[in-house]
Amino acid sequence: MDKPNLKTPKLFMSRVIFVVFCLLIQLIWLISIVWRLSSYYWIIGAILSLLSMVMVLWLVCRRDNPDYKLIWAIVILAVPIFGVLLYIFCGRSALTRKLGYKFDMIGQEFIGKLIQDEKVMEDFNRENQSIARIGHYIYNNSGYPIFDNTDTEYYPTGEAFFEGLKEELEKAEHFIFMEYFSIQEGYMWDSIVDILERKVKAGVEVRVMYDDMGCVALLPYNYREQMEKKGIQCRAFNPFIPILSVVMNHRDHRKITVIDGHTGFTGGANLTDQYINQIQSYGQWKDAAIMIKGVAVWNLTAMFLETWNAIKKTDISYENYTPKQTQAESFCAAGYVQPYSDTPLDQECVGENVYLQMIHRAKRYIYIFTPYLIIDDEMMSSLCLAAKSGIDVRIMTPHIPDKKIVFLLTQSYYSQLLDSGVRILEYTPGFLHSKCFICDDEMGCVSTINLDYRSLYLHFECGIFLYKTKSLVQIKEDFETTFLQGTEITKEFCDTRPWWVKISQSVLRLFAPLL
Repeated sequence: MDKPNLKTPKLFMSRVIFVVFCLLIQLIWLISIVWRLSSYYWIIGAILSLLSMVMVLWLVCRRDNPDYKLIWAIVILAVPIFGVLLYIFCGRSALTRKLGYKFDMIGQEFIGKLIQDEKVMEDFNRENQSIARIGHYIYNNSGYPIFDNTDTEYYPTGEAFFEGLKEELEKAEHFIFMEYFSIQEGYMWDSIVDILERKVKAGVEVRVMYDDMGCVALLPYNYREQMEKKGIQCRAFNPFIPILSVVMNHRDHRKITVIDGHTGFTGGANLTDQYINQIQSYGQWKDAAIMIKGVAVWNLTAMFLETWNAIKKTDISYENYTPKQTQAESFCAAGYVQPYSDTPLDQECVGENVYLQMIHRAKRYIYIFTPYLIIDDEMMSSLCLAAKSGIDVRIMTPHIPDKKIVFLLTQSYYSQLLDSGVRILEYTPGFLHSKCFICDDEMGCVSTINLDYRSLYLHFECGIFLYKTKSLVQIKEDFETTFLQGTEITKEFCDTRPWWVKISQSVLRLFAPLL
């Protein structure tokens, strides 16, 4: 096994320490304002109380998640000065107008380019009208159509994904698009960059996009320029600025690779060594990804191009990137495939609603992989109702956490789920990072979307909805194999936890929407 990348500590000591220092200065400044204002509290107290009530009423009328609104209402009413200022800086769930406007403008350019083939939808309706409603919902609310004749291949580990990705990158003849939350110099990424450099020299167009916050401790601040020197076009999404601002909440959590418009990848795996267990900080890292080949890849291509051009517009036409322009062969495969996107730009929680509709339509079983289990009342009620109705509901989470506080919060949801008959298992060898659903051997989803508030409401995410594809058999086998490596959680485990743990969990549950 290769040694850990020694560049990371240096990066951490430079950029991250600077960022933390700047944020602390601003927090101290914010607290000092509150302290000074408090000395005039008798004068401005009534005004602040009125302002707090107005803001809470405004929050109630917003179309945000009820749990998210509740915690902010509590903060604002409990500490009026600090709560109001904190919400102004960090609480609003919309992006800045400037960035939102850019996405709206680029999105308009794709109207007419993402059209649902009516015959495909009619065939799906005839086969299973109930499940086809999920496809209708995704198309109507995220704009991405459903396709047939798209082959799928599921990768149950980061290592398998890495090998498949390299193999397909080597075949690229026209273009390669890569969009990832985290990238880090090391064995995995360096191997990929070697391929990308060779492809650039062969005339292949290569674009790489990463989330700046996701890479703040992993890449040098001038990494974009380093890539450009290699001939690789590069963008950093929403560059991290050490200023208390809601904009920093909205991260690009997607993981997308598109090759020549006809081959695409997505799933939970980022491009750092821990995802292929070259570095093991949390035991064995378990992840998942999926490859699709065929016309459905156009959805992933459109997601990438929309974000790329929202950062900095470079494309006038998108015709050269459609599958029809570069696909030398026709793919023929059973089932239906629908890549889709979820963004914080609208008030529609597509990622959560796809999960909820799958739960509501399950008849025999629901299996779920998720690294975090921080859910609202609607998701909790749906899972509990399914289990109470006799459906085999199983959720697998990590046993070795990457974030201890978040893990403690995840475990706080166990008791209620267990009382309703939901089975919960923890992945004993280490950290489970997969985000997968499967129901009844018929429908499933492989995505970047965790069951937590940030993924469901604040981040740019993507997933692939599947119906009767060959990959569903592979996903089912992965669940059955991985369940055997799990420790099943009992009610006794929850009931016998120390009192201080239960109190901590109760407090964390109150602030769950902010974590």
